Amino acid sequence: MNRFNTLFICFFFGLLPLCLNAKEADWPFPQDTPKAQNVSVGLAGDTPVDISRFLLARGVYAAHVNQQSTHVAYLSRVTGRAQLWVKDLTSGQVKQLTFGNGVDDYEWHPSGTHLMYAADNDGDERQAYFLLSIDGQQESVVLAHSNAYRALGAFNESGNQFSYASTERNGRDFDIYLYDFELKKSKLIYQSEFGFFPHNWQPNSKNLLLTQTRGEDANNLYLLNSDTGKLITLFKPKIAANFTSFSWKQDGSGFYMSSDLDTEFHQVLFYNVIDGTTHVIASSRYDLENVNLCKKEQVLTWTENNNGFDTLYLKHLRSGDVEEVELPEGRYRIRCGAMSEMLNVSITSYNAPNEVFLVDLNNLEKEKLISAQMAGIDRTQLVKPEVVTFKARDGVTLQGLLYMPKTSSALKPPVVFGIHGGPTSQAVARWLPLTQYLVGKGIAYFDINVRGSTGFGKTYARLDNQEKRLDSVRDLVDALAFFEQDGRVDASRAAAMGGSYGGYMVNAVMGLYPGEFKAGASFVGVADWVRALQTASPGLKASDLIEYGDIREPKWQKFYEANSPINTVHKITAPMFFEHGVNDPRDPVTESDEMVKALRQRDIPVTYLRFPDEGHQVSKMKNRIIFYRELAKYLEQSL
Repeated sequence: MNRFNTLFICFFFGLLPLCLNAKEADWPFPQDTPKAQNVSVGLAGDTPVDISRFLLARGVYAAHVNQQSTHVAYLSRVTGRAQLWVKDLTSGQVKQLTFGNGVDDYEWHPSGTHLMYAADNDGDERQAYFLLSIDGQQESVVLAHSNAYRALGAFNESGNQFSYASTERNGRDFDIYLYDFELKKSKLIYQSEFGFFPHNWQPNSKNLLLTQTRGEDANNLYLLNSDTGKLITLFKPKIAANFTSFSWKQDGSGFYMSSDLDTEFHQVLFYNVIDGTTHVIASSRYDLENVNLCKKEQVLTWTENNNGFDTLYLKHLRSGDVEEVELPEGRYRIRCGAMSEMLNVSITSYNAPNEVFLVDLNNLEKEKLISAQMAGIDRTQLVKPEVVTFKARDGVTLQGLLYMPKTSSALKPPVVFGIHGGPTSQAVARWLPLTQYLVGKGIAYFDINVRGSTGFGKTYARLDNQEKRLDSVRDLVDALAFFEQDGRVDASRAAAMGGSYGGYMVNAVMGLYPGEFKAGASFVGVADWVRALQTASPGLKASDLIEYGDIREPKWQKFYEANSPINTVHKITAPMFFEHGVNDPRDPVTESDEMVKALRQRDIPVTYLRFPDEGHQVSKMKNRIIFYRELAKYLEQSL
């Protein structure tokens, strides 16, 4: 509808003053603040399945068995917000422990009788810490809410001290602190610059493993003496590498880890602290992750990430034998203690949210501890993705997971391109409620791994750094060209959709390549890179320097002034959908505000959900239902 027709309708209904002021009114516009909706979930067995049932299908996540193997703790959104629960592995009794604004993360106390959990306020990522007994009857504030950003570390062996990183000194740099439970106060033990983060302790010592952020996909590794503050460099390679998944030997002589040091893909390594040598334990043409030392140091575990599908492996360290453990398809998270004979495995799959299995390392018997609640959905009817690879115009091999509708129609289905955030992340075979809903409605879904994604080697993950930023945007157009030739989907009816960095990608491709995609859906995405990088939360500052360049330098200011989506928004011709949380500390809500204002000035159709009680993610169930209902309706109408 053009502006003249809009004004005529406003005049006819006596709303002309309102319409004339709509674009000049103080932001935000009232209609952009979502209102509560009545939920209709349809009937069990209905085809297609209602979007609300996909959202109400729930699993648990961040499951972790304590060292004593008596209880498993996990996070669940069954109440509408993420809360901490425990299950007694002897009696099977399940208990909800927290009831507040939602829990972000937690760690077991070494005693197995308490948990430390972190919680922010409505997504602002400024966490407070609490210590809670597993009977839920004793709770204390360890660190109250403040303006500081924090990152959980680990308890020492006795459990009387806890390490964490915090920006409380200057609001920018993550320093290392030690909280003493006897003194009930914190002590700054290492003053850093940008991002240093604590991991686990070296057994029988005062040393703490630290990583220093070095871009989106790399870090350096150190040992910090918590008494003296002395920092020992373990790994600071010339060619940046990633070190993660640390598991110490109990005598403190060394630790196992996953790293792409001197290789393209992550290997399983052992580092000997005494003589400083590094030994390769296992390697593959795919990333090896989830390294754990278990069963009184007799068994080493890891997973292999093959195009987004995981396989679990065990190595018996005495015999050297390696065996594969059969588990349901999907993406795994593995946890165990060095002395534990039980391995807990959390699995998210294309046909079910997170479920938790317990594997007995003596006989490999598997027990499902926690099943997914499928809300009446038949998981056998859900679609497994197929791996698709193709060449970009410059010869780089791109990859993605394609979900095709189960339909007998002769017409090719429209397609939604899902673009992950990060950018150093990966599209994997996991639970995607909106994806399965759209596929059930006859819309294909392509979960694309543009250059810059992880899982395909170190070189691939860095193909979008700094000046190469727009090459990854172009990959989306090359993917459309591939599907035009491939013939499985109707590439003329395609939408681009993504959140966080994926939201930036949508903003960028819709303006740089107008007419390619029929619709765009951007969530918490960047519009103005200069502003976004200058105002980024401390947790992003260190990685931004390498991934994007130092925005304090005129060179990068000039580059991003010319290459920000807000500068191509005037070229967008397709309808757009935006979502943003007002409390987002990563990409400020003003990023989407500016895109929406600019598009409405040109009468481009825009749907905008501006949540006042959310941050970088839509976490509350009532808001998730509104978000996904409106998004699904928009995509169906657009395609």
